[in-house]
Amino acid sequence: MTSVSRTRARAVETLSLDAADTRNALSAALVGELAAALTDCGEDPDVRAVVLTHTGTTFCAGADLRDPPDPDALVALLRQIVELPRPVVARITGHVRAGGLGLLAACDITAAATTATFAFTEVRIGVAPAVISLPLIPRTDPRTLARYYLTGERFGPAEAVRLGLLTATADDVDEALAPVLDGLRRCAPQALAETKRLLTARVLETFDRDAADLTALSARLFSSDQAREGMTAFLERREAAWVV
Repeated sequence: MTSVSRTRARAVETLSLDAADTRNALSAALVGELAAALTDCGEDPDVRAVVLTHTGTTFCAGADLRDPPDPDALVALLRQIVELPRPVVARITGHVRAGGLGLLAACDITAAATTATFAFTEVRIGVAPAVISLPLIPRTDPRTLARYYLTGERFGPAEAVRLGLLTATADDVDEALAPVLDGLRRCAPQALAETKRLLTARVLETFDRDAADLTALSARLFSSDQAREGMTAFLERREAAWVV
């Protein structure tokens, strides 16, 4: 069963996370399929831009706790989105949690419906938003990010715009993205690729400098006693032992 579905319209390839039964959680299989689809898009001269979206009510629930991806594979996927020589546009109509916010931050342009919600839930299961910090920290407001990183609170799309996570929010996200996609279709492919390189240079510097350390941190935290308790509590739908 595929975890990523694909369609194309007027040189824009749409990749839909299509594992709604797991709330599009980042399993090893989904990460591998998305990486392969992105590789195809980057090599196809007929693809002008990529839209990353989802089926179901959740864009991405974060790492699949039953089948988590290797941290190196997740780093590679985030970097692939940042480096892809095509603009990547995120289209969100549902909820985004934890690692899903890393996917969002790696994209070049992001839009969400006003019903979407967001949360960095890692701290509530005993880990940290380590790997996803690679695209997030260079692209977001540090004071606003600190609040939501440290508390795990839910926030809405207007706050996500203020944070720098979203480009725009609208009742009709497709209507909001229509002029964006029309604009990308009017641009020269070489110009788009080189302009994206200008915009992502600082983000890639963060990957070069910090990826190894953050991958190691992620692995260490996920194997800790507190993470085991946090993930067990989450799966059992109960409060973790440290909640006061």
